[in-house]
Formats: sequence, structure tokens, C-alpha cells
Amino acid sequence: MVERSRTAAAFLPVLDNLELALSHADADSGAVVEGVRAVRDQAVGVLEQLGYPRHAETGVAFDPAHHEVVSVVDDPDIEPGTVVQVLRPGYGDGDRQLRPAAVTVAKRE
Repeated sequence: MVERSRTAAAFLPVLDNLELALSHADADSGAVVEGVRAVRDQAVGVLEQLGYPRHAETGVAFDPAHHEVVSVVDDPDIEPGTVVQVLRPGYGDGDRQLRPAAVTVAKRE
């Protein structure tokens, strides 16, 4: 179990780089972008099969078990403590968490 977690965690930078490549090519629907997206989706699927589901939801309440706050924005139209942006997805649940999602949450002045 520990070795599985270590191996899966070592794979996360690869997924991060795929996410970064896709974020810079979001307007391009070319074959290369589609290929990168397919590889990313396959990698996410492998982690899910290993028991590490992806957490990248916005519009949900901040949960310290799944989220790490990296920034806060003032937004009077959104409930305080709501995740408004996911900067880096999290993977896993409970004691099988590889890392929490890095998120931006809303606050009110």
C-alpha cells in the first residue's frame, strides 16, 4: 500500500505538466491538444483505478480534508468559504490522499 502511494505521488508532476499544457492551449482544438488531453484523462483514470480520485470541483464549500487554500478573493456575490478556482487538482480521500487540491476561496469584506 505504501509503495502504491509513493508511486502514484511520483506521477503527479506529470499530470501537473499535462494540465499546464492544456491551460495554455485552451482555445486551440488541434490534434496535439486533443492528444495531450487524452493522455491526461488516461493518467487521471489510472490514479482513480488505484484508489485516488481527482478533486477539482469549484462552487463547493472549502473542506480542509480535500483543499489547501492558496489564495482568497473578495466576492460579495459568493458565499464565503466557497471554492472559486482550483489551481492544482487534489487526488485521493482520507488516509489515502496523495495531496489536497490547491484552491482559491471567496470571502466577504
